Amino acid sequence: MNKNILGIEIGGTKLQLGVGNALSDSLDLDLERRDIVADRGASGILEQIESCGRALLQRNDVSRIGVGFGGPVTPETGCTVTSHQIEGWDDFPLAEWLRKTFDKPVVLGNDCDCAALAEARFGAGQGCDRVFFLTVGTGVGGGFVVDGQLQGKGRPAIAEIGHLRPGLHAADSEMTVESLASGWGISAEVQQRFSGSVTRSLESARRSKEDDQIAADADEEFLSDLLQRCDAAPENLTTKMIAQSAAEGNQVAIKAIDHACRALGWAIGQAITLQAPDVVVIGGGVSLMGEQLFFEPVRKYTDQYVFPPLRDSYKISPVACGETVVVRGAIALGSDS
Repeated sequence: MNKNILGIEIGGTKLQLGVGNALSDSLDLDLERRDIVADRGASGILEQIESCGRALLQRNDVSRIGVGFGGPVTPETGCTVTSHQIEGWDDFPLAEWLRKTFDKPVVLGNDCDCAALAEARFGAGQGCDRVFFLTVGTGVGGGFVVDGQLQGKGRPAIAEIGHLRPGLHAADSEMTVESLASGWGISAEVQQRFSGSVTRSLESARRSKEDDQIAADADEEFLSDLLQRCDAAPENLTTKMIAQSAAEGNQVAIKAIDHACRALGWAIGQAITLQAPDVVVIGGGVSLMGEQLFFEPVRKYTDQYVFPPLRDSYKISPVACGETVVVRGAIALGSDS
């Protein structure tokens, strides 16, 4: 029986389609990747899927299709609910469109759920009973796998760690971990420094006027460095620029990233306390900052906030499946249906 599956990742900035064997843990894929042009909306992405998909099907014998979509979905109906990055995906019958286009059975899932499945079966969660996955990039999303099976079937959402609200004051649905720990959250915090809207810290209030002036002068130098990196346009300051600056010792950038890691560590601590995973696997663009800037502080803050009896019961690891993690998960999802 043919076990080749076409896996599709539909994100906010990239589209990936790959064919792989559902029974193999090999990461070798026949892969097509395209950049997404946001202005073309969902229709532009569908054109890319049709073109890439037909090319892959000409080269490979495929039995079915699995999809990891970058937003909430309704697997039972095969519809996307919405995308927070690309217009045109509201209540779109994606599974039906794919069936008609490629004449193959289709199963639809969320991209984070697919990535969680891939890491549990082929990646950093191999051999673990309970795997919690989160991606930290433009947003913060999660997925949870127990005994190799995705959790949350039939529910609108599960493991959405980015939408936890840190503190009783966070009454608004926008006051989330995602707003603090995502890439745009880090950029927004640094951008606030240019407008002077960041509240003065307690430590600075305790300093003498002379010490306070020294600190202000140092901050001005660090802010000047950040301005140079974005050509004096703070609105164009990216998380990558901030990370590069932090790696070179910019204290404003270091503090912004540390604040994001603290929020994320708090959220992971809550997830571990509730679900007791063996491993927490973290992917996404922000995690590419590496050990010193990202993973070390995240581990430190998770240890601070987790239920103490669980402190030595888990590990926090980067993804092992790399950039194809969602495609690999979509292939696994397709093989399960």
